[in-house]
Amino acid sequence: MSETSRPGEFELIARYFAPIAGPGGLGLLDDAGLLRPGRGYEVVVTADALVAGVHFFADDPPEAIGWKALAVNLSDLAAKGAKPEGFVLTLALPRGWTEAWLAGFVAGLARIAEAAACPLIGGDTVSTAGPLTLSITAFGTVPAGRMVRRSGAKPGDVVLVSGTMGDGALGLKVHGPDKPGWVAALVSEDRAFLIDRYLHPQSRHALATALQRHASAAMDVSDGLVGDLAKLLRASGVGAEITLDAVPLSSAVRAAVMADPALAELAWTGGDDYEILCTASEGEYPALIAAAKEAMLPLTPIGRITAEAGVVEYREKGGLRSFAQGSFSHF
Repeated sequence: MSETSRPGEFELIARYFAPIAGPGGLGLLDDAGLLRPGRGYEVVVTADALVAGVHFFADDPPEAIGWKALAVNLSDLAAKGAKPEGFVLTLALPRGWTEAWLAGFVAGLARIAEAAACPLIGGDTVSTAGPLTLSITAFGTVPAGRMVRRSGAKPGDVVLVSGTMGDGALGLKVHGPDKPGWVAALVSEDRAFLIDRYLHPQSRHALATALQRHASAAMDVSDGLVGDLAKLLRASGVGAEITLDAVPLSSAVRAAVMADPALAELAWTGGDDYEILCTASEGEYPALIAAAKEAMLPLTPIGRITAEAGVVEYREKGGLRSFAQGSFSHF
């Protein structure tokens, strides 16, 4: 398709984005969207940028790129205990983009937006000489004073994680062009599971209300469990004791670790899981686990908060374990 036969900006918006916009988008005919938080509620805002070749492969399925772009923001809202209300999208399309690619991207975006009840309410579409770049800013609401911060963990609190760790980081290896030798040792179902967990991270917004009610601190695991725990501890001014043997791993990750034991460290430090890392007091954590079970989301205790700021003791098979690099670095 030639550049001259592509739709212009306004036609592009009307054809692809207006159909997935919510009422707050005002038909995408205005300069801004409109949100009306209920009385007694506060607005939670989060933003993430994704760049081809950095956060995803340029030839990833467009549907998966659209899904992931919103999922990573919904994950942040979930960790704050916030109900999704809407999002704005900035999309910088590179030379050579096609309508078929854009249709796939919007389909993935629309699928997760509908599932999370988080409609498009505005944004901007531009062209770029560089790689595909997109940014989403998502908005959620919480009852006033109930946002779950990183800074609320207290000595004696239990440390918990949702789901399983390492699926995204290992999925990147399985999906990428330079597949390590251990990939061949996995059955096809395990390879497919890990790839899907990398391409389609699952935001845990079903946990939001439970976190509001019972968690003392929370954040999502986007850059690796070890590194993200360090961020939470730093914000709270506390330390932790973590039992690595208790960290939940999927059967696919366990199979990969059987093939290459060094992968256990990648499961603990790799990014792209988008699970919830949280803390809760001794009195509250059973209710938090029960609420997560009702939402059909496993929540696993992996350690406790200690008083010594910044000091983390990791134990594996009864011995101490340290990490040279705790997480994915953006710079």
